[in-house]
Amino acid sequence: MTRTVQGANLLITGAAGGMGRMYAERAVAERAASVTLWDRDAPALSRAADELGAVARGVTRVHSYVVDVADLGAIAKTAQRVRKDIGNPDILINNAGIVRGNRYFWETDNGEDTRATMHVNALAPMYITREFLPGMIADAYRPARIVNIASAAGTLANPRMAVYAASKAAHIGWSESLRLELEQAAHSNVKVLTVTPSYISTGMFHGVRPPMLAPILEPEYVVDRVWRAMLAGRPLLELPWSVGLSRALRGLLPTRVFDRVVGRGFGVYRSMENHTGRR
Repeated sequence: MTRTVQGANLLITGAAGGMGRMYAERAVAERAASVTLWDRDAPALSRAADELGAVARGVTRVHSYVVDVADLGAIAKTAQRVRKDIGNPDILINNAGIVRGNRYFWETDNGEDTRATMHVNALAPMYITREFLPGMIADAYRPARIVNIASAAGTLANPRMAVYAASKAAHIGWSESLRLELEQAAHSNVKVLTVTPSYISTGMFHGVRPPMLAPILEPEYVVDRVWRAMLAGRPLLELPWSVGLSRALRGLLPTRVFDRVVGRGFGVYRSMENHTGRR
């Protein structure tokens, strides 16, 4: 793939605002052939599509589809419409994600939070990718990218976000396995990038207390790093560097030592105590 996405077709989930919209703006700026936006927030999605279309001025076609990726049936129906209306995307950015509350696991509701979190964060990327990956593989001479926005929470246990951590651990395990499967099957045109950022200063993690060596990241910085890693065909992006350090220490240190040094000493295990998220 070139140093830009010029001429490529992109599909971005969770694209009505925040970082999803920022990825779309980057694609329009680099003269992508088309940008397809998925989101469940219809008014915000309509505004984003109109504003991006005005900037694109016909160079990039902007399409939008209202879809709740927690509804696995809706994913299949909407994917079918995308293939019919636009064609198969060259670049898929699985950006949509949710986090619910900051309570202990046994204090959560009767399963709705768990179900929604697992559907959006873990199952939806699998279902969406399964819809479009065959088309990417079939066009063997056209570079393709799958970007999976996971989380550092999927690499380390953390109190008050047990289900979120579980969903992102599943996301990472699937994303890395998919990358290896594509390499083993010699589908070299399709590259998978797994992204594991720490806390980002969006409404999703409002109120968190950043751990030592892991300052809250700015969305613009994360989008730029993800974009460059995607174009380069990198397999993994850990942000900041301390995410990789923590993962290495987790493998080296005995569990109780890790809990004391990293979990409590670095403040990881208390980072969610004051989390409020989006109101």
